[in-house]
This record gives sequence, C-alpha cells and structure tokens, in this order.
Amino acid sequence: MTLNNGTAVSQGPTAGAARTPGYAGTLAAACGAVFVAQVANALPASLLGLFQEDLHTRGSQLTWITAAFMLAVVCFEFTFGVLGDLFGRRRLVAAGTALVAAGSTVAALAPTVQVLWIGAALNGLGAGAMFPGSLTAITAVTRSMRERVHAVALWSGFLSAGAAVSPLLGGMFAKVGSWRGSFWVLVGLALVSMVLTLVLVTESTAPEGRKFDVAGQITFALGLILVLYGAVEGPESGWTTLPVMLALALGTCFLAGFVVVELGAESPIFDLKLFRNRAFTVSSVVAVIGMLAFLGACFAMSMWMGPVQHQDPIRVAILFLFLQGPAFVLIPVVSRLLHRVAASWLLTSGFVLMAIGCLLFARLDVTDPGLGPFVAPALLIGIGFALAVSSVTAVALNSVPLNLAGMASATTNMLRDLGFALGPVVVGAVALSNAGSAFTQNLSGANLPAGQLAAAHEIAAAGGPIAVNSVPPGAPGSAAHGLALDALGSGFSTAFLVCGVAAAVAAALAAFGMIGIHARRSAEDEAPVPPAPESDGSTASAPTVLHP
Repeated sequence: MTLNNGTAVSQGPTAGAARTPGYAGTLAAACGAVFVAQVANALPASLLGLFQEDLHTRGSQLTWITAAFMLAVVCFEFTFGVLGDLFGRRRLVAAGTALVAAGSTVAALAPTVQVLWIGAALNGLGAGAMFPGSLTAITAVTRSMRERVHAVALWSGFLSAGAAVSPLLGGMFAKVGSWRGSFWVLVGLALVSMVLTLVLVTESTAPEGRKFDVAGQITFALGLILVLYGAVEGPESGWTTLPVMLALALGTCFLAGFVVVELGAESPIFDLKLFRNRAFTVSSVVAVIGMLAFLGACFAMSMWMGPVQHQDPIRVAILFLFLQGPAFVLIPVVSRLLHRVAASWLLTSGFVLMAIGCLLFARLDVTDPGLGPFVAPALLIGIGFALAVSSVTAVALNSVPLNLAGMASATTNMLRDLGFALGPVVVGAVALSNAGSAFTQNLSGANLPAGQLAAAHEIAAAGGPIAVNSVPPGAPGSAAHGLALDALGSGFSTAFLVCGVAAAVAAALAAFGMIGIHARRSAEDEAPVPPAPESDGSTASAPTVLHP
C-alpha cells in the first residue's frame, strides 16, 4: 500500500525509524474529526427533556432521535470503509464532516421532531464515515507497533472526550439560551474539522481486492431499519397493529436474505465464516448484549432525569461525566492491564460492574431529584464500560489468525455499534410499555374529577404517560401528573433492571464461554506493523477502538 503523496510505507521499520511524512498532521486532524463525530453522537443525551417540552414529543419519538444516529452508523459503516479504501480516507473523513455540518444545521432549525430525526440521521451518516476513515488514516501513516498503539490510544482518548464533553455543551447552551445553539456550535466544529482534514491529512488508499457488496448492504440496512421500527413503535402504537407487524415480518425476511447473500458473496461485508471460531462467536455475542446494556442505561438515565423528572440539563451532563469520563481517564490503565491480564477477565469484570450499577439504578426513587443516589451506580457503569469496551476487540482479535484480524475487528466494531443502536430501542420499548400499562391501570382506579380524568385519558392516548407528566399545573389532565410520574418511574426502573440482567448475561458468557480457549499470540505482537489492513477502518493492532 502507498500513501497518495508517493511515500511508500515500509514493511519492516524499526521502532526508531523516522516518522512517515504527514504523521503529526494526520493524527491531529483525525483526533479532531473523531471528537466532532462523538460530540454529534452524544449531544442529544442531555437535551431529551427540552426536546419533549419544545417539540411536544411522545416517548417513542425521543427514542428515534438517538436510534436514527446509531442506525445510520451501523447500517453503513462497512460500506464507508470500502469507500475509504477505494477513493481515499481523507476524502471520506471530509465528506463525513460535511454531513455532520449539514445534519447539525437541520437539527438547529428543526421545527418538529421529525425534522430532528433527519438531522440525527445525517449526523449518523457523517460519523459513520468519520469513525473508520479517521482511524484508518492514522494507521496508514504509522511505522511501528509502538507508534500505532500510541496514535490509536490518542484517537480513542479524543473519542471518549467527545462523549464526555458533549452533554456539558448541550446543557450549557440550554442554560444560557436555547438547545439549538449547541447544534450551531457543532456546525462550526464540523467545518473547522473539515478544513483541518483537507489541509493536514495525508491521503491513503487500499483498493486491492475491495468491492461493494450492494446486495448485502441493501438487505442488511432494510432488515435492521424495519425490525427496529417495529420495536420502537410497538409499545405505543400496539404490537398487533398492521404497520408494526409488517415491519417486524419484512425486517426479519430481509435479515434472513442478508445471511443468504453473505454466504455466497465474493466480497462480503459481513464474513459469517468467522463465527466458526467459538471465541470470536462468544466475544461477538457479548459485544452486542453488553453494549446494549451500557447505552440502554445511558438512555434510561437521560430519560429519567429529562422528560420524567424535568431536571436541568447541566445536572444530566454532570452524571454523564461519570458514565463516559472513565473511558477517557482510564485509557492508560486499561492499556497496561490488557498486556498483563487476560482480556476475557477484564471483559467479565467490566460487565459485572455494569450489572451492579444498573441494578442500583433500578432501586432509585423517581420522586427524589437529588444527584447523590446517581453517582455511585453511574461511576460503576462508567468504569465497567472502560474495562469492557477495549477488551471486546482484544478478545476477538486474539482469537483469529493474523490474516483475518482486519475483518474480525471490522465485524466486532459493527456488532458493538449494533448493541449501541439496540440499547435505546430496547429500553424505550420496555420502559414505555410498562409505563403505559401501569398508568392505564392507575388511572382506572383514580378518584379524579370527571373533566380531569377525561383530559388525562385523551392526552395519554395521544402521547402516553410521558405527555401527561409534562402537562402544566392547573391545565386539563394535570391532576393525573402524579400517576404518570409513578408509572414512568416503574417503567424505567424495569428498563434499568433489564440492562442489569443483560450486563450480567454478558459477564457470564465472557467468563464461561471462554473456558478451554487459549488466545492466539505470536511474535508479530511485538514486531513492527505492516500498513493498515484492508478493512472497514478498524485495525488489527489497535484493541482500544471505542465507539461509546
């Protein structure tokens, strides 16, 4: 492979060899790009309560704000990796930042929640290009294992920093003005990142053997979108309504078709043969379940404090520092532990901590707005995530031969992001279904004036208990506010419990599923690295790839 400035990347440099021309600029611009992508990802977390008040949303509509972003990432990140390999990683990252700028502009101007979905989806498409493009651009200009590990650790740190800073950005602007201002700041950051990318990043390609899997991309995207649509809309529209049933049935058919297509594809985007390896299969299942637990807990907490308790966005952002901050602060610690402790044990420990934190969340009192009870469980989940997210990739990569490491890392990244996409969907479905049932039952036995009772029924029919919970004091239906709050507290407590069970299942699979399996190790682990593998943008030598 060559860089597009004509510089050949040596196949066997020593650790002391001079750096590739453009290394510093490429690293700086790539770190800036992934920071912007992650800000776009995490920004809505502290603003859900304001979205609900300003745009008058239902619960499932709030779920779609988060789900639209992650769906775009999951559905198209493999194809974006191919685009980068064929046409250049610098072009891919620049195009991604342009999409984020466009999506954030749409979000800032959104008059309705449906337009906000479009902005979130555009941001997700942009981030889906920036994640693999920026990482592969870095690995293309590194000459040694030491240099690559350092570069990827720095890249991961900026990604984690974006996740931690983003809620503070949203909360700060919501405090001094409008939530729309935070999206305008994101537009500016994206434009600056685009300029830095075009000026500083050394272009690189790896077109050999790379082809588009059009049939696989179409069947996977349609199947996933339809299934998740049914899962999001089912709790409020009804699981037996025709649109929900058709979406689930057609989505399942498309996903089955995707498996058939991939088994016969010449250049599959999802190599199913990898799952013949038990260790890789276990780590893949753990990635989906464990990351579902993490982002599900994050989404449940943002809903609990925002649309349910109507707390200040700054208070929400403070707790997100405990959830997201450890992944940044503990990068040096986790990197050292991965060299000294079996990754499967770190994985198990991380998910155990996450399970404990989620179960503590499930015991919270929805009528208590204090931050104190949130701190310990949020910190446990954050530390658990910091241990688990890097270990997932390490286990997957150490379980396959070196020549399959690129595809293994690409597949693990996608499955981890799939878990992130499923988290808000599952939490929303569980919480809103339980809350709706509890509210209906409580309302039927409530001793309320006839007018208030009728208004509460009407509001709940249109927007669920989350709409009743937001009715101003003295307005029709406001007398049922306490019933709606209790129902929502019960629903989201159940959702936290589901996340805790999911994390516990992931821990058990990681602990017992790896028994009798010895990770592959080779002398090449300590040797100078070749150019970045032809993959979706992940790298075999960088187990600290984070997409929180």
